[in-house]
Order: sequence, then C-alpha cells, then structure tokens
Amino acid sequence: MAGTLLVILASLFWGMDSLIRYPLVERGINPVTIVFYEHCILSLIFSLGLIPQIKRLGEIKLVDLLSFFIVGGFGSAVATVAFTESFQFLNPSLVILLQKLQPIVVILLASIVLKEEIQKPFLIWTAVCLIGGLLVSSPDIERFYQLILIDMNAVTSDVAVKGYGLVGISVLGWGAATVFGKRLSMAGFEPKSIMAGRFFTGLLVLIPFVQWDRNMILPQGSDYLKILVMVIISGALAMWFYYQGLKRLSAKTTAIAEMFFPFFAIIVNWVFLGKQLTELQLIGGAILIVGSLVIQLKKY
Repeated sequence: MAGTLLVILASLFWGMDSLIRYPLVERGINPVTIVFYEHCILSLIFSLGLIPQIKRLGEIKLVDLLSFFIVGGFGSAVATVAFTESFQFLNPSLVILLQKLQPIVVILLASIVLKEEIQKPFLIWTAVCLIGGLLVSSPDIERFYQLILIDMNAVTSDVAVKGYGLVGISVLGWGAATVFGKRLSMAGFEPKSIMAGRFFTGLLVLIPFVQWDRNMILPQGSDYLKILVMVIISGALAMWFYYQGLKRLSAKTTAIAEMFFPFFAIIVNWVFLGKQLTELQLIGGAILIVGSLVIQLKKY
C-alpha cells in the first residue's frame, strides 16, 4: 500500500504542474525551452546522485546504459517534446484522451521486458480503472464528440495522422520509462541515481531540439523563478516520490496508480482556478480509487 500512496502523492504534485507550465506556454514561451531549463536544473540537483555510482562505472552493463537512455532520452525528453508538438496537429481533447492508452503500453511492456505475470483479475480491475479515468476526462470526450460532428476532417486528415504519430511516441516513451525505470531499480540502482541518469540523459537528447537564439531568454525575470518552483514541485519532489513508489511496486501496478494524475490535475484546477467538477468526473475519481485499492489489496 505504501508504494501506491507514494505514486499517488507524485501524481498530486504532477497535477500542480499545470498552474505554472500552461500559463508560460500560453504566453508564447517555447515548450521545448521550458523542458530544457527543467532538465538543466534537475540535472544539477540530482548530479550528486551519481557520485555513489562512480565505483560501479566499471560494472554497468550495456543493458543498463540502454535503460537509462530509454528512461531519460526517450521517456523524459523525446516523449515530452512529441506530446507538446502533438497539440499543433490534433485537438487538445483528443490528445488527452489518447494519452489514456499509456497504462496499456506499460502492462504489455512489463509482461515482455520484466516478465511480470498478468492475471485475469488484474485485467478486469484495470478495465475498471480505465473506465474511471475516461469518466474523469468526460468533458474531453464530449468536446471530441462535438468536434467529429462539426469537422470530421480534423480527426482524419494527414495533419491529424501526424498528430497521432506524435501522441503514439509520447505514450510509448512514457510507458517505456516506467518499465525500464523498474528494470534499473531491480538491477540495484537507487532512486536518486535513476533520477540523475534520467535527467542528464534527457538533457543531452534535448540539446538538438533547442532553438539556440534569443528565444532562449525568457521574457520576464520572474519566469525563471516560476520554472524553478515548478521544477522543485513537479520535478524533484514528484519524481522522488514516484521512484520510491516504483521501487516497491510492479511496473503494471505503478501504471494504474499513475492514472490519478489527470484526476488531481482537475482537482487542482477546481481549487485554484475555480473550474467546477462535474458529477461524472467525481464518479470517475471514485471508481479509479476503488479499482486501484482492489488491485493493491489483492496484490494482483
């Protein structure tokens, strides 16, 4: 139960991310620039986590290096950039709905890579959690339905296909990051070392995506402080709780606990921005809680 609570707590901090990130993006700041600064700061914060592993450098296997690349380069950098770029090609509601496929990716990869046993009861309760997650996103489903009625071309055009590909990359990247993060934990790497490797590798992979011009200078000096606060909350604290939870849980169970992220994001918007929750969203949150608790208590 402790592992699940840790991942749920991480989801709460991730939910607070939108209070700072989206206002920055809406003001025209390049999302890639924001992500780059995040990785710079987080690499500095967690660089101390690599020191205990220096003595293990000669013992690190090629598969460990590959795992760090998947967690950091693919999951933390490429997936984030792809997800951000997908909003240029798809309706935001559709992007958010497609992101709900991530637990399925984690479950499949956990079965293949980590040989985790997938029991039938687990699949049943996972389906229950997915239903809860969809209800939490019911406003997005309604907006998507209206979009189809108004403009079918928005979901079938070549431009939309590019968007699907980008969302697919992000879902696969984030799902793979969970599975290979668990593999590193099983290989004996401590959470702080995994986080250090994640953000440093992500930083290296992000460099080619950055526009090295005056756009790198943020419009206001306070923007740097906002990014620092966001990094501490949704980066340092959230990821520390997340990897502490992942250390105690299977990858597939972690994926279910991560589904609380959109629910907490909605709660945060309700508390701080006054955006009311619908009855369906509250029901979805309740279903998600029940399904996740059953999976944890039954240890599927």
